[in-house]
Amino acid sequence: MIGHLRGTVFEKNPNEIILEAAGVGYEVVIPISTYTVLPDKGAPVSLRIYTHVREDALTLFGFATAEEKAVFERLISVSGIGPKLAVTVLSGLATADLIAAIRSGDVPRLVRIPGVGKKTAERIILELKDKMAAVEPTAQRDGAVVTGPALSVLERDVLSALQNLGCSRPAAEEAVRKVKERGAPEEFEPFFRAAMGFIR
Repeated sequence: MIGHLRGTVFEKNPNEIILEAAGVGYEVVIPISTYTVLPDKGAPVSLRIYTHVREDALTLFGFATAEEKAVFERLISVSGIGPKLAVTVLSGLATADLIAAIRSGDVPRLVRIPGVGKKTAERIILELKDKMAAVEPTAQRDGAVVTGPALSVLERDVLSALQNLGCSRPAAEEAVRKVKERGAPEEFEPFFRAAMGFIR
């Protein structure tokens, strides 16, 4: 199993990176929190990897920190939660906020994440509340594509990320518009987190 990859950024998107190592390009699924700390194309990068093997596929999931990977592994231990939903959950809240929400039993906060209903949120809390005590998150920064002159590259990235999490295009566009009206942050993660607050 692959547990770690070090190489250079060949290509990156809000939900995926192609990491080139020893002449091989590895497609790695990543949460938003990892995307926001990735360097530019061609720069060196190191990711912790979870290898998910099925009969018909082998998928790599990458994380910038040990804490992210630990939370991911706990999430997929919950009945009914697969790796893709676990990445969505990690993308929906910063790691520290997610851990705090689970520890405090904050169901309303979890159900605001696309794809997480009340029953799923309750199951996450029930099965992980005690297990999260051992996870201490590191500090994190707070905080398809529509084209057109009205959207900056940052706004298109946020729009794409929201749609990748399962938001409808109209809802994603409305969320981005509302953040812009209130003074959009200049960095991806705070912009994305603010937009998530307008998704219903």
